[in-house]
Amino acid sequence: QVQLVESGGGLVQAGGSLRLSCAASGTIFNFYTMGWFRQAPGKEREFVAAIVESGDSTYYADSVKGRFTISRDNAKNTVYLQMNSLEPEDTAVYYCAATYGRRWPMIPSYWGQGTQVTVSS
Repeated sequence: QVQLVESGGGLVQAGGSLRLSCAASGTIFNFYTMGWFRQAPGKEREFVAAIVESGDSTYYADSVKGRFTISRDNAKNTVYLQMNSLEPEDTAVYYCAATYGRRWPMIPSYWGQGTQVTVSS
């Protein structure tokens, strides 16, 4: 069973930055495509970014391209989401997700519990 634990959320002013982390356990991390999704109040969960198991390909939602960067450290079983130039519209619960193999589009098999990101104007 794969366990995913997010950290790094919080309150930040518009224009600021945050880095989210997701630590994975219970599996061979470098066999999994990893991703970040988010869900704002009253909205459906949406894709944010993904990185394949080797780290050599990344994918982003149009709304975050140029502002967010996904990366992974397979030695630490951790995936990161660096978020810069944050906007109030980025306010949401951010979820880490995993799916086995090299998968795009990503359809998650495992989810973390989520971490709240709030961007004030």
